[in-house]
Amino acid sequence: MKTLLLALAAATSALTPAVALAQDTRAGVPSPGDNVVARGSSPDGSITVSVAIDGDGRATYAIARRGKPVIRPSALGFLFTDARKIDRALALVSTSQSKSDTSWTQPFGEWKTIRDNHNELVVRLRETKNLNREMVVTFRIFDDGVGFRYSFPDQPNLHHANIAEELTQFALAEDGTAWWKPAFEWNREEYLYNKTPVSAVGTAQTVFTAKLASGTHVAIHEAALVDYSAMNLAQVAGTTTLKAVLTPGSGAPKVSRDAPFATPWRTIIIADDAPGLYMSHIELNLNEPNKLGDVSWIKPGKFVGVWWNMIKGDWTWATGPKHGATTANVKRYIDFAAANRIPGVLVEGWNVGWNGDWFGDGNAMEFDQPTPDFDADELARYAKSKGVYLIGHNETGGSASHYDAQLDRAFKFARDHGIPAIKTGYVTDAGEIERVDADGSKHREWHEGQWMVNHYSRVVETAAKYRIGIDSHEPVKDTGLRRTYPNWLSREGGRGMEYNAWPGKNPPEHETNMFFTQWLGGPMDFTPGVLSLTGSEGSPLQSTEAKQLALYVVIYSPVAMAADTPENYAKHMDAFQFIRDVPVDWSDTRVLNGEVGDYVTVARKDRGSNDWYLGSITDENARTLTVATDFLDKGKTYTAQVYRDGDDADYKTEARHSIKIETIKVRGGDTLTIKLAPGGGQAIRFVAPGGRIRR
Repeated sequence: MKTLLLALAAATSALTPAVALAQDTRAGVPSPGDNVVARGSSPDGSITVSVAIDGDGRATYAIARRGKPVIRPSALGFLFTDARKIDRALALVSTSQSKSDTSWTQPFGEWKTIRDNHNELVVRLRETKNLNREMVVTFRIFDDGVGFRYSFPDQPNLHHANIAEELTQFALAEDGTAWWKPAFEWNREEYLYNKTPVSAVGTAQTVFTAKLASGTHVAIHEAALVDYSAMNLAQVAGTTTLKAVLTPGSGAPKVSRDAPFATPWRTIIIADDAPGLYMSHIELNLNEPNKLGDVSWIKPGKFVGVWWNMIKGDWTWATGPKHGATTANVKRYIDFAAANRIPGVLVEGWNVGWNGDWFGDGNAMEFDQPTPDFDADELARYAKSKGVYLIGHNETGGSASHYDAQLDRAFKFARDHGIPAIKTGYVTDAGEIERVDADGSKHREWHEGQWMVNHYSRVVETAAKYRIGIDSHEPVKDTGLRRTYPNWLSREGGRGMEYNAWPGKNPPEHETNMFFTQWLGGPMDFTPGVLSLTGSEGSPLQSTEAKQLALYVVIYSPVAMAADTPENYAKHMDAFQFIRDVPVDWSDTRVLNGEVGDYVTVARKDRGSNDWYLGSITDENARTLTVATDFLDKGKTYTAQVYRDGDDADYKTEARHSIKIETIKVRGGDTLTIKLAPGGGQAIRFVAPGGRIRR
């Protein structure tokens, strides 16, 4: 090893000081018995990554922040189904590093302009015996975290890889509190979050968030999940080390790829506090730029829908006396949308195939054949005459191959009827997706296995040919691919509003958990805005009315639903005004305060004006928060339209409807006091000087 290090030092003398080739025993790097072969740092020097090789040739990486360990030495490597693992007998072949500091513009999103400032460290490893295979590990080191991925060149002993498992580990340097939801359970991603010590985590989906004992916040996820299996995390028993567990497929390998190929990025966001996690752009920056070219045809917007009555059980998706998707019902929703400046109307249950037992078997679904009581041509004409568009719904019932066979005609039908976006669905138990191969053989896949990851990509790419946006439900998790495919508008992938229609409702802390976990990955079609605060059979939601409004600012999605019915909104028109006004496209976002699972306050600037909007929500506890309005132009006076919990508001009583709406003047730089009721929230529109207040 000494000879290797001397040769390496001579070969890499041109490298900048961010790469060190020596043993190092400082905090956060490998132990004295390991050889540190490379080190890289973030642009501001606060985060360092060290790569080491021990005496058995095992490679590890470690991450330190401000000289203190965050990730202790953690394994790198792979298991294969048909070849020896890549783990031992590794030696360093070469290292290289580069710097990049650029900015790019989102066509729509939470921020208009995003800076991508990172240093890159590339480490090339080769087996010294066995098959002499090469593995490259690339680290991109940001001021707020690290992304790394593996790549494999095409080589004599690795033309094709059948991956059984990654050996990747994340050895958190401290115990602490973790927020996570279980992986590999029947209900896919739709679970409430557990709050446990890191050392008590089971098998978790990502995004996985932890607050370490020192107060440092860490979020582990992945970026650019393409042609690969999604990563989950499993605790190494009794420790604070987590290991990667890939989602299975229908065959023995979890991933099957021809070389050359690269894995998704494994991401670790590191921040002083919870708001810092959300303000990171690592997920988007680790995805490839837009591949679609001109995407001016994508128009973010709000929508109402023939939906909530079905979720509650008042209407049906199937045809019959309670069928929701009738021409008459849809026209009524179109009228309501037009009257309230809401551009879209979602319709579910409009197509042939809903009659019978479709759950887990959508082979009767036809996505260009309306039911007899749904006049698609007339509704397309009527919607256009009202300045409204329809949003389609394609529910597959988990029959993914059946949907694959219809993609072109489904999206052509949508285009021909003026439908710019489609909500897709894959309602079946985890591991029960039906795949049918060309020879007619049937297989069962997981929603986040490699085959389904590729299916979701096929859907988005085919939709783009027809200028259709996709809102995926029962999806693969968000890993930032909306940058590469901007028509991938939003997705579900968690417990949304529909759970508030049924027994076992979402608790008040649910959204404050999701903000610092799932929503770090990207937008969610959560479908807020149920101002009636009632689900099936009049059962109460665990929310105040003001919180339903605040969710439109707290939750980012370029397609945001006003989920309640026109009849219910007619009873709450004063509060509904905020839903009419709030935009869905932003030029800037600030997280003003927050603690995971407790509360959060978010301010966002409208991309179409100089107005700002604020949303603040809490869990089951009442809170009083102070917020500096430094996001407003200093010294300028704004008209603040405030929608706050009434003094007696409480999600546990009928006072959940208690709401106070008032208008005050606020100067940029003022401090506001925000009082939140139990299960409550507050929403504010800051109208800029000269801005228009509409009623």
